[in-house]
Amino acid sequence: MTSPTQSNSKCAIREVAKDVWTFSCPFSRFNLFPVGGRSTAVKLSNGDVWVLASTPLDEVTKAKLRELGPVKWIVGADAVHHLFLGEYKKHYPDAKLIAVDEAAKKKEKEGLKFDGAWGADPPNTKYGFESDIQHCYFSGFKNKDVAFFHPASKTMIEADLLFNLPAREQYSMTGSSGKFPGFGNLNPYMWLHKKFAWSLGVDKEAMKRDVKTVAGWDFDRIIPCHGDVIEKDGKAAWMEAYKWYLD
Repeated sequence: MTSPTQSNSKCAIREVAKDVWTFSCPFSRFNLFPVGGRSTAVKLSNGDVWVLASTPLDEVTKAKLRELGPVKWIVGADAVHHLFLGEYKKHYPDAKLIAVDEAAKKKEKEGLKFDGAWGADPPNTKYGFESDIQHCYFSGFKNKDVAFFHPASKTMIEADLLFNLPAREQYSMTGSSGKFPGFGNLNPYMWLHKKFAWSLGVDKEAMKRDVKTVAGWDFDRIIPCHGDVIEKDGKAAWMEAYKWYLD
């Protein structure tokens, strides 16, 4: 493991497991709620690099990705994590761009072309990275999230399906605690998180199906886009956060 990269960047870059790197940056929803942002890069077994792109592509991020290998996959994890997809695609024009259909439609208006879209493509579509990273599209979730599983590191990667606040690591380069004003945290073991997960399930039967699919993956770590990485017992955290769908 390495310590976070030190630079003028406000993003903490860290290898959380072999060939799995996180780019943890400050981000406030509505410029008020410090939920943090995080991109994740995985070096695949063939040497290519897969990136869940959810934070700015600053010079430090570019340098680390260049060190890891050729970026061949740029992924948007749900309907709202699309702000930086164009930035990544412009810098890595040969990479394939995959996102959920809602995000793709928004970005196509800006002239961005996609190589695949969850929700528009047939359910069992393979995009080319499945030998290293599995995926499950949550069609019944309001934000149309996709959960990803990297078996080699026993890591699950996701955007808005699970939060683990406060966002300490994501604010670690800023001097801020990353805590909500007047509100402590939001983690998978809280009743409030169960309520959050239930309320965003717009199709409960589809949610039950997909929650069980993820529950069947053999992961120990969860890398969320918002909040600290859950380094161990990630499966237990998932089961607790989505208990109402599993009971």
